Amino acid sequence: MEKVHLTGKEKSELWGEGLITVILLLMLNLAVVVLGKQMIASDPHLQNSIWGIKNVLTFGQNNVHFWSWRNFFVGVMAVVDAIVVYWRLIRRYRQMQMRHVIAELHYIADGHLDHRIHFEVNNDLQKVISSINALVDSTVNSMEEERRIEKSKDELITNVSHDIRTPLTSIIGYLGLIEDKQYQNPDELVKYTHTAYLKAKQMKVLVEDLFEYTKSRQTTTPLNAVEFNMVAMLEQLAASYELEAEKKGISIQVHGDPDPLMMEADTEKLSRVFNNLIINAFKYGKGAKNLFLDAQKVGSEAIIKVSNDGDPIPNDSLSQLFDRFYRVEGSRSQETGGSGLGLAIAQSFISLHGGYIYADSTPELTSFVIHLPLKLGTTLKKPQ
Repeated sequence: MEKVHLTGKEKSELWGEGLITVILLLMLNLAVVVLGKQMIASDPHLQNSIWGIKNVLTFGQNNVHFWSWRNFFVGVMAVVDAIVVYWRLIRRYRQMQMRHVIAELHYIADGHLDHRIHFEVNNDLQKVISSINALVDSTVNSMEEERRIEKSKDELITNVSHDIRTPLTSIIGYLGLIEDKQYQNPDELVKYTHTAYLKAKQMKVLVEDLFEYTKSRQTTTPLNAVEFNMVAMLEQLAASYELEAEKKGISIQVHGDPDPLMMEADTEKLSRVFNNLIINAFKYGKGAKNLFLDAQKVGSEAIIKVSNDGDPIPNDSLSQLFDRFYRVEGSRSQETGGSGLGLAIAQSFISLHGGYIYADSTPELTSFVIHLPLKLGTTLKKPQ
């Protein structure tokens, strides 16, 4: 903070204000004295009772003069005059401070949003300055957030357009071959039709995931909360994926502590989260032999881990896993490449519940760790 630096003109105005005030007060004092003398001269009784009393206080046996009413009156007038001059100068100085603050405010309003007012002024004006700076900070943050959202929308449209155009091009291409009867035999016709069908399904998955992602990002999305046993839910998920796990040579193991682990949540949305994590483990957990579903109660939260012992995720990819359309390099083939929205959807649904999710990967185990409050309505703070 720095004090307001007055210009030469403002200093002259301040001196002029003080000089004019002193002159006016001297004239007022003179008028009061003259008027008082005239009143006393015209009234003998008043002269004897007040102005005529020369010494109202004495000191010692010799009656040394200590004070007189006349001197007392002059002293009071001097004090009052000094207060008036000080008040007038402070008032004018604060007006000048306000002019400087307004000038700073106009400078910010002209587009210099990185500028802030750093004046050291009186308490009331200081509160105004603090409010102005806070308002500018809030405005800048809102503008940056709006730009970020706009950029995010543009990226979303670009990515969706790219991912939809690829299968759509294939569908049009194969259907065009069929339309032009450019096939040699019925088997080739079936092949073209089947490929177009698979590409159409791929588009359908992308559109559904995009719709789900958009819905999950809305903070007004309602949660149909029910009380349930998290361990039982994981066991049901394990049973539903048992056949697929057997085909891939993966064993699914469920563990809960305690069992039952009762909590409140929207089970439909949590099922989507766990489905995405399990499918990801099947697709990208290359070489995995085990899939672990663990639930543990710690204080007022439940910690759920979906882990596999397949190949680890590179460290430079861990922080980007939950970004929209992000896929770890090496998993972009048509066989494994999904919409790239599954983990972003999972993160959004977990956030709606007041929890958080992160990934951890070592050579031994790759885990997606979810922290959820046991009671809906509580928000957990993710440690830094």
